[in-house]
Amino acid sequence: MAKKHSPRFLAAVKQSRALIQECDINELSSMLNDGEELVVIDVREQHEYDAGSFEGALHLSKGVIERDIEKHPILEGARIVLYCGGGFRSAIAAESLIRMGYSNVYSLWGGWRSLVNEGLASPNQ
Repeated sequence: MAKKHSPRFLAAVKQSRALIQECDINELSSMLNDGEELVVIDVREQHEYDAGSFEGALHLSKGVIERDIEKHPILEGARIVLYCGGGFRSAIAAESLIRMGYSNVYSLWGGWRSLVNEGLASPNQ
């Protein structure tokens, strides 16, 4: 069942999506296999992360990513892919990281649902 989002939230997401790079699940799969450094960050809430996450993903929820990202050894030019449930919150978070000076940030369109659908992740049992 699709979530019903408010018009203002959807407008904010649309604005962010116009300013950022996005990747889909196929592009993420290619990135995972190209041998180049890749940082994957889960920006979902703690309870979502606890229910299942992409193996090796760093958890920095959208609410704290700006505050806490510099606690991790992530270079400003590192290739970073953010994901949330479907690609909306990660788009907003990606825009924020770009404003902070991170230059190679992507939001995964389809998010967690696409990871699970493609067999790249599974919910915790």
